Amino acid sequence: MKRTVARRRGVALGALACLAIGAFACGATLGDEGASPQPSVAETLSPQLLAGERIVVGLRGTSISGGLRKAIAEGRIAGVVLFAENLPSRAAGRRLIAHLQGIKRPPKLRDPLLVMTDQEGGLVKRLSGAPTASARQMGARGAAFSANQGRRTAANLRDVGINVDLAPVLDVGRPGGVIAETERSFGATATRVSATAIPFAKALQAGGVVATGKHFPGFGAATENTDFSVERIDLSKRELRAVDEKAYGAFIAAGGEMVMLSTAIYPAFSADPAAFTRAIVTGELRNRLGFEGVTITDALETPAVEHFGGTAKVAVTGVRAGADLLLFARLGPAERAWEALIAQLRSRGLDRAEFEQAVQRVLDLRAGAGTK
Repeated sequence: MKRTVARRRGVALGALACLAIGAFACGATLGDEGASPQPSVAETLSPQLLAGERIVVGLRGTSISGGLRKAIAEGRIAGVVLFAENLPSRAAGRRLIAHLQGIKRPPKLRDPLLVMTDQEGGLVKRLSGAPTASARQMGARGAAFSANQGRRTAANLRDVGINVDLAPVLDVGRPGGVIAETERSFGATATRVSATAIPFAKALQAGGVVATGKHFPGFGAATENTDFSVERIDLSKRELRAVDEKAYGAFIAAGGEMVMLSTAIYPAFSADPAAFTRAIVTGELRNRLGFEGVTITDALETPAVEHFGGTAKVAVTGVRAGADLLLFARLGPAERAWEALIAQLRSRGLDRAEFEQAVQRVLDLRAGAGTK
């Protein structure tokens, strides 16, 4: 269940209780029209801290540079993404993550840091251990098997301190597409993907690890990875909605907490990559499908993104589209993005209220990550 839904139910139950016992017993929380609502945590943050909660960054090796340590201590990043080079062994990964989480951060920023990795299974797996099957194998063996793989994966990641899995892939594996050819898809139909990827995601989250459905609105028709080239998905809106977005509806209904945005171009919606297209991020994912969780871009230092513009443009346009988290592999570009967001907040080039809502989603995710 999504936290937002839980909070709404809590408010409703509280109101019913007050009506039952009398408004006086509930104090000023009900019926006191003069009381001012308490501001959210995000509303009390400076532009610097607000901007920092929109940034995720990678690092080199198993040591923490002075620059990264300072960025974490000053609240300039919300999380880190780890790759195979950061996890040469389980012990090394454990030590690195413990050191990252041990860096004292500004008091209003909720612990823990988001620590994420791509632990899909098959060819895309950064840490030894579960999942022991690829997405294609999980899809072929059914829901019970994929759920078991999800439970084991959650335990595996939690063991070293990782609280976000950038999985499962929800792309429908079309024949000839790079996702199908690399066995990263759970199936060749939206029904098969939903039936087997969602149990994996639910088991991950039941085990205390945030699941991330990717790559919205669907990357199954792509012939090349956007890490290496600019990709155009020439499907109609009708096809994308009926097939590629279908598994996301199931993911959302199951309480999926994070969605990764594709950096491919979908001409049916825009000439820009999906992560920078408001009609996709806000229009399709939030308004049409009703997603209330956290959105994160795919990697932003790739050929698919470089043609779009420099770091500042990428950061600002992504935020305007509705991306909550911007994912950078290196600290330098991440810091330039942070500076660009601060400048836009100060000049009112970005909507402050919308920015705060995105930050509050991230803070809520951080507060719950790894605590289930």
